[in-house]
Formats: sequence, C-alpha cells, structure tokens
Amino acid sequence: MQHSEPLVIATYSRRMRLQLPGGEQVGARIKGKRLRPVCGDRVLAEPIEQEADWLITAIAERENELTRPNQRGQAEVMAANIEMLVVVAAATPEPDWFIVDRYLSAAEDIGAAAAVVYNKTDLDVDAPSTAQALDEYRAIGYPTLRCSATTGAGIEALGLLLAGKSAIIVGQSGVGKSSIINRLTGVEQLTTATISKKRGAGRHTTVNSVMLELPGGGRIIDSPGVRDYAPALVSLDRVGQGFREISSAAQACRFANCRHVREPDCAVKRAIDAGAISARRYESYKRLLNLTKKLSTKL
Repeated sequence: MQHSEPLVIATYSRRMRLQLPGGEQVGARIKGKRLRPVCGDRVLAEPIEQEADWLITAIAERENELTRPNQRGQAEVMAANIEMLVVVAAATPEPDWFIVDRYLSAAEDIGAAAAVVYNKTDLDVDAPSTAQALDEYRAIGYPTLRCSATTGAGIEALGLLLAGKSAIIVGQSGVGKSSIINRLTGVEQLTTATISKKRGAGRHTTVNSVMLELPGGGRIIDSPGVRDYAPALVSLDRVGQGFREISSAAQACRFANCRHVREPDCAVKRAIDAGAISARRYESYKRLLNLTKKLSTKL
C-alpha cells in the first residue's frame, strides 16, 4: 500500500527521523508537547524554513498500537501500525516464558500476527523447559523458529516470515534482537547488547526505537529490551482474548463473563485438567489477570 504521509523510522526522545514518501530521510522535531509519535507512525509534517529539519504537526490515524504501562501506570505506546510481532527468547539470559506470553497476548489484542524465535542455538545450552514451551506455542498456531544470529542458522527462514510486513522484534534484554536484525539486513546497523556476567541479564543498549528496511521487502522495528513487560489492557475481558486457546475453550463456559478461576462448570478449567491447555500458559493467564486488575484502576 502506498502512503503519502512521512513515516517515523527512528525516535530520539523529542526528535525523530522521518522517511518521506519519495524515500528521502530527514530529521524532525515535534510541534507542541502533547504529540508523541512512535516508530511506525504516519505523520503530517512540513519542512522548517531555512533548516534541514522538518516539523511534525499531527499523527495520522493508527491501525493499532503496541502499549505497556509506564512507571505512573499510564499506557505508553511503544510502536504503531504493526502487522507482525516477533518475540525473541534465547539460551541466555534464561528464557522468561511468562514475558513471551504477555507479548503474544499483546499481539492478539492489537490484531497483529505473532511468532516466537529462539536465538543462540549455537550455545547448545537449552533449559529443560525450552522444548516444551516451543512445542506449546507451535501447538496453538504460532510460527516457532530456532536461529543463531552468530552463525546465521535459521535467519533465512525468519526473513521469509517477515517479508513484506511491518514488524517489531521484542523480548528480554540480551536475547540478541539487534544481532538478529543485523543478520536480516546484512548490515551492522544496530548496537548489540552484551550479557552482564554478574546479573545474567542483558544491559540496555538500544535506547531508542528504530525501523529498518528488510532486503525481502517490509520493515522491522527494534525496540528496547525489557526485564518485564505487560500490555496496557483496560479490561479483564481482554486478558482472556489474548490467550487464543483459552479464548477458544471459553466459548463453552457456563457464564459469559467467566474468568476461568473459581467459577463452576468452567470449560477452560476442564480443558486444563484434560491436558488440552498448558498448565504453564494458564498460570501465565492468571498472573496477567491479576496484574491487569491492579493496573486497570490507573489506566
């Protein structure tokens, strides 16, 4: 689809980088204090007289927004107009599958496709839970890929999955998101993170989001790594909708507003007891449900 509005391709606090419809890239500032453009936004902008910068005056209507609560409990938009969300886990740092679940829930909530990528396969140090978690995601319909940004294994398959799409790559700090993008684009464009030996967690090196063109067509956004993530959901109903197997089983629940926790004759609980729904995924659902209860009063 052709667009006539400039595209936000990098953010530096109150400064931006835009790609104009003809392909030229320019720096930009934001008019006023209320506008908060993010990577993926289409904006209205105009050149500033006698300056190289442009001025962003408005944000075009968004198709969707990937959000998270900020430190004040308010919804913060991370990226906009996303067609696919790729969640990366890795051999190191140890995978937090609950964070992966929350990102997948966010993708369901905004209507974006999603995939799970397991990086650093060259290290050959998989935790016992890794194969089971990846099998669970595959069983409920998420494309699941193993790759190594170091050796290049699996990168071609990921590139084919992303071709022609506007995507964002997310995950814990240090899982190798930037290294994967460097492999996908064929250019060392992004600063890569290292793992802190003391903490076993990734150091935050990608301060601002950036969107890059993919050789096979499409674009991918590299977002800052996180130690925790939750979507900024405004209702408890949306928590269940974010877990596709729970949402499907819930159609047979006795009560339309069933939360699948203590209600009688709950189809979701029956599916868990029968092994049709992963007990770990159900625990993840309950954790997000409880977190959303706390956050919903602030959003």
